[in-house]
Amino acid sequence: MTSSQEQFSASLISQEVQATLPDSCTLRPLKRSDFHRGHLDVLRGLTHVGDISEAAWTERFDWMKSCHGTYYTVVIVDESREESKSIVGTGTLLVEKKFLYELGTQGHIEDIAISSDMQGKKFGVKLIKALDHIGKEVGCYKSILDCSPKNAPFYEKCDYEKAGQEMHHYYDPKAQEYSV
Repeated sequence: MTSSQEQFSASLISQEVQATLPDSCTLRPLKRSDFHRGHLDVLRGLTHVGDISEAAWTERFDWMKSCHGTYYTVVIVDESREESKSIVGTGTLLVEKKFLYELGTQGHIEDIAISSDMQGKKFGVKLIKALDHIGKEVGCYKSILDCSPKNAPFYEKCDYEKAGQEMHHYYDPKAQEYSV
């Protein structure tokens, strides 16, 4: 049973990945209370986030949680840091139900971000492994992701292969300005 605070059941978290983290760190589902733990600050290191209120963040969390089996956002929390900066990494697996591959389920890895002062400690690799574990557990036949050419070597180290080319078409000029 999923706690009312967790986006999804913690039983999907890889204990193998958790065991590789420092003792002060925990890998877990995003919680409804994580606005004040620095979730958006970590994402700001990745791209433009904007000014988001706690109420708006909580409304989006609740909506994502209501889409059972679709959004799996994980965070790495470092309890040795002050609470407002305790989230040091985040990433999301978005699960898509398809008609292809015998009504298959495909995962999309999104928004992998590690706080700047924690980069270089293999937390990104651990997030990818954790999301891959969830994807396998929920029945995905594969996961895909889009990344910039400069980040491709990192994802190749995580056993992802180049397959095609990302394309986009913007509808929002501000999103295009920020390249999000």
